[in-house]
Amino acid sequence: MDLRHKSQPKVVAIIPARYQSNRFEGKPLALICGKPMIQHVYERAMAVPLLEQVAVATDDVRIAECVQSFGGTVVLTSRDHVSGTDRLAEAASILNIPEQDVVVNIQGDQPLFDQSVVEQVAGPLLQDPALPMSTLIYKIIREEEISDPNHVKTVFDRNGNALYFSRAAIPFQRNPEEPVAPTYYKHLGFYAYRKGFLLTFVSLPEGEWERFEKLEQLRALEFGYRIKVVLTEHDSIEVDTPKDLLRVEELMKSSK
Repeated sequence: MDLRHKSQPKVVAIIPARYQSNRFEGKPLALICGKPMIQHVYERAMAVPLLEQVAVATDDVRIAECVQSFGGTVVLTSRDHVSGTDRLAEAASILNIPEQDVVVNIQGDQPLFDQSVVEQVAGPLLQDPALPMSTLIYKIIREEEISDPNHVKTVFDRNGNALYFSRAAIPFQRNPEEPVAPTYYKHLGFYAYRKGFLLTFVSLPEGEWERFEKLEQLRALEFGYRIKVVLTEHDSIEVDTPKDLLRVEELMKSSK
């Protein structure tokens, strides 16, 4: 489905990738079925018709050389960035992306992401020129994820605007004897930003909620900006450890 018309903004994907990681150093270069993980992510993004351009943003020459070796576009950014969003903003400036264009943040550690999620997360910004950013959520079906702080939960209003994101189980069910349990939604790490807002976002000081939860999207909410959440049917596996890498490789092999 072509969401973009000639008069609409362009959509660009940037994949932040860093070499240093406490749990898995050199993760973007880890091989899956003979290819570096960053190449799998890049090639999936390149196959999305909506995207006008795809680039990797990194501060590491090893990753940059890897991307160049398979013909990808790469932007070298500062080593001083605190977050992937800061890296994203610098890369968007280096690429001279216009203010009203849409920048999609695709995580470099999700090599099995369904390509339709890019259209899903960018769609609200193409439909509403006043919207600054959007992100994806997924209905939790594995009960253990509800209490797991590594799976971020979210609640939202009836118009699909995020109210809060938390590592805690929200909403809290005060009466466990209620016949119907709450529905829990987890946040998936795909974002779409208006380029102009992306620069505004990284210029804002750290928010109080963000400091406690260690969730930078809370900064936008605390400063009064809307985040549209889009419910997707496609979960996405993140590679955080070598064990996750083996799981992804098995899934890739079984899908061939």
